[in-house]
Amino acid sequence: VLVGIAVERRQPKGFGRARMASLPDASGQSLRTFLADHVEPGATVVTDGWISYRPATSGYRHEPIVGAGQELPGVHRVAALAKRWLLGTHQGSVDEAHLPDYLNEFVFRFNRRTARHRGLLFLRLLELAVAHEPVRYTDLVASHDLPRQRQPVPPGTTGHPISIERASAGRPWRTSPDLHSSG
Repeated sequence: VLVGIAVERRQPKGFGRARMASLPDASGQSLRTFLADHVEPGATVVTDGWISYRPATSGYRHEPIVGAGQELPGVHRVAALAKRWLLGTHQGSVDEAHLPDYLNEFVFRFNRRTARHRGLLFLRLLELAVAHEPVRYTDLVASHDLPRQRQPVPPGTTGHPISIERASAGRPWRTSPDLHSSG
């Protein structure tokens, strides 16, 4: 899975907003589409010098940086944070069909990391929820029309799931209180 990452550089130092999107391939056309969707026309685009950027950056000021130790620190930092977030929060269990939504959530959180008015975050989230069409379960599940690979096992005779049915642990302190009386 390829992911396009754009990070705004602040002068004299620091990073501004970020944008991320999954890409079908690393061709100039895919990169051109990503830039058109996420970068203002005429902006300076700093890249690592990959050959596909040459046709993709027409209409932008292109600065290829090749051979530097830390070529694109903003992109590397955002990529590392996104990987850590996906591995930590989602335990690495990210379906490819849902990756664009996860990337959008990460970008939303990253871009609001320095927000001074946290209450506005809730207000914006509420506005989006009210203005958005209802989302149904079948819309969220990417593979809702595929059958399950493994059917669930019905509970045993006790009504408890099989995972908690086991023999007694044999704890003597949980037996009759008469055995522990001091007399």
